[in-house]
Amino acid sequence: AISMSAGTPIRRRQLGTSDLVVSDVCLGTMTWGKQNTLEEGVQQLDCAFDEYGLNFLDTAEMYPVPTEAETQGKTDETIGAWLKKRGRRDDVVL
Repeated sequence: AISMSAGTPIRRRQLGTSDLVVSDVCLGTMTWGKQNTLEEGVQQLDCAFDEYGLNFLDTAEMYPVPTEAETQGKTDETIGAWLKKRGRRDDVVL
């Protein structure tokens, strides 16, 4: 288990043989739009990136939650709204 506390950025490492350097923790976003609002998702992203130093997102919506037509794409909408507000797309590994 990785222990994290706000204000102490987590480690980063090279992703395989690529040139990408990612945080040891990847934030999963699969339930956004079902278990939280767009605004809550943006707040969670701000916290993860600004307070904990994450730079890595898993945007899949298909893991343990059955897909539903009314929430399909909500994860992408949340991340898109956050990236538009933040304005630093190059800082994020999707």
